[in-house]
Amino acid sequence: MSDINSLVKPGDPVQTHPWSRYVALGDSFTEGIGDPEPLNPGGYRGWADRVAEELSRGHQDFAYANLAIRGRLLQQIVDQQVGPCLELQPDLVSISAGGNDLIRPGADPDVLAEKLDVAVQELSSGGATVVLFNGPDTSSSVLSRIRGKVAIYNENLRTVAARHDAVVADMWSLRQLADPQMWDEDRLHFSPLGHHTVATMVLDALNVQHTLEPLMPKPLPPRTWREARSSDLVWAREYFVPWVIRRLRHRSSGDGITPKRPTPGPVFGPAGTMLPRG
Repeated sequence: MSDINSLVKPGDPVQTHPWSRYVALGDSFTEGIGDPEPLNPGGYRGWADRVAEELSRGHQDFAYANLAIRGRLLQQIVDQQVGPCLELQPDLVSISAGGNDLIRPGADPDVLAEKLDVAVQELSSGGATVVLFNGPDTSSSVLSRIRGKVAIYNENLRTVAARHDAVVADMWSLRQLADPQMWDEDRLHFSPLGHHTVATMVLDALNVQHTLEPLMPKPLPPRTWREARSSDLVWAREYFVPWVIRRLRHRSSGDGITPKRPTPGPVFGPAGTMLPRG
């Protein structure tokens, strides 16, 4: 394959890759929350759909399934998604898990990594390429307090990846994610621009040429202290407090939600309409 930094321009010949069936596992990040698309199954697009769209170019028989459900903890992903994934016999699997665990008090990144190691062993046992996501650098976000746990988990994840010859999708090194425009208004999920940026990184990590162009978002205009404080209070009322209440009641945002793409299929929207690209 050619250099990972090269991009395919629209209309250029499509590079071949070895995968024909891709299954994505995880939580809200992989489900695509923050990247709404009414024409899409489940009403969201997200980085995984964007990656699948690119992988399907020039591959008529390419199939894609997405089993991710918002709010899922790592053990739930292992228990509820790994088995169904293996039944679909994919040759490419992505798994992003542990983020919802790390934001909870008392979460142990070493224990989480051990659970992930078992899952990756199962997923790679049939010869599938496995893509693992580490956590982004949270130093400039509302999750800055867990930065140390994320860093420990990331180091453990690299060990897991090396043990099973998995590909690391390096979110920690993706410095573009420090830009506020990469995040949804809830400050916990990525915006469409953030999902686009992550998808580009994943395709580069897989050494696949693609048509996604890097975007240079304009910086947000400076805000006064009063405007910033008001924004923080609105965020806390609309997003943070409900999240805390769900945790106290042992509820999840994914309760009652089913996977948006439970079986592998072409990357098409309703009525056979190809989803928008880019």
